[in-house]
Amino acid sequence: MPSEETEVVVVGAGQAGVAMSEHLGAHGVPHVVLERHRIAERWRSERWDSLVANGPAWHDRFPGLEFSEVAPDAFASKEQVAEYFAAYAEKISAPVRCGVEVTSVRKHTGRPGFRVETSEGSIDARFVVAATGPFQRPVTPPIVPDGAVPVQIHSSGYRNPEQLPEGAVLVVGAGSSGVQIADELRRSGRRVLLSVGPHDRPPREYRGRDFCWWLGVLGRWDAETPPQGAEHVTIAVSGARGGHTVDFRALAADGIELVGMTGSYDDGVLRFAPDLATSIALGDANYLELLRAADAYVERNGLDLPEEPEAHVLGPDPECVVHPRMELDLAAAGVTSIVWATGFAADYGWLEADVFDENGRPEHRRGVSSEPGVYFLGLPWLSRRGSSFIWGVWHDARYIADHITTRRGYLSYGTTDRPGAAPTTRQN
Repeated sequence: MPSEETEVVVVGAGQAGVAMSEHLGAHGVPHVVLERHRIAERWRSERWDSLVANGPAWHDRFPGLEFSEVAPDAFASKEQVAEYFAAYAEKISAPVRCGVEVTSVRKHTGRPGFRVETSEGSIDARFVVAATGPFQRPVTPPIVPDGAVPVQIHSSGYRNPEQLPEGAVLVVGAGSSGVQIADELRRSGRRVLLSVGPHDRPPREYRGRDFCWWLGVLGRWDAETPPQGAEHVTIAVSGARGGHTVDFRALAADGIELVGMTGSYDDGVLRFAPDLATSIALGDANYLELLRAADAYVERNGLDLPEEPEAHVLGPDPECVVHPRMELDLAAAGVTSIVWATGFAADYGWLEADVFDENGRPEHRRGVSSEPGVYFLGLPWLSRRGSSFIWGVWHDARYIADHITTRRGYLSYGTTDRPGAAPTTRQN
């Protein structure tokens, strides 16, 4: 197979890879972006049919391009998001190669750089950016054995209610994916149970401003570390049907039965943790605290934004929270499907470098790994709270591109191949 050389190999052409390419290109750094499928493939084929972005179009985009067919305060569909990144890659002339899978990355011995093995040959690169993001391998807890119900499916494989057999559905996980899927299933006429764990629950809109705006003006997108114990707390927010605040009381009033975290299974019976009321209360506290912070900001800055005292009124807990179900006989309840909205894990099996901790998590500082020349991009809390969001990954990519450019300057000192010279990408 042919081999070639370039300065930077970027692995993945989703939002992180496209952002990385823009900034490397602006610095004149020769690079290629390798994508095993299509640009933004996970938006296309690993999301349910009705999914829309969780942030409004004015916010969830890169600085250099607006959504062409989405109003600023509307929420782009998954197809529109995928096409946006494809259009952005074309706009910046990103050197993306689709249909090329990276099979391994190994550090050279006795010289700088890495050998990148792909399905189309090998590439020698001085730097490698892992831009595959956090949503690589669906995580399904090994609780319910195969065959206990006719269908068990991860949220990444869920498409629409018609996909599931007739009968009740248990949705496990109450982040954005879980609540939106549960709501869609209930609206289709299904009986739905929703297993709820710890979550943040921001208002979709308050006093005429989206929660994305509030987190921005309050400086919360820039928080560098998550609150203690909240590294993996999900955000329950929805852009579906024009956007609305996720209200578990409203979900219960609409017929969704809330239960605690799914704990164990034995002989056809699923048992739940006694934590439902606590999870709801902590989500409420998160919601109310943001409202109070917003009110204080309005008063402090003399803004003319309409008051919403009714937003602070939560109402009584529903019966399913006051007296929660502790166990469920799946067959007796007619449950024929379980949808596991339980998140994803990273998969860096192709990256053979000493850059991971004992739990397999990348060791890095703002995306700069412990192995010189290896970078990570698109991960939650990479540099700040907003790092895994579309706009946040763009800013993180700029930092990494600056770091690569600076390092190139040191490495090229005393050589004829200095930064700013003609591109060095070449095939052998």
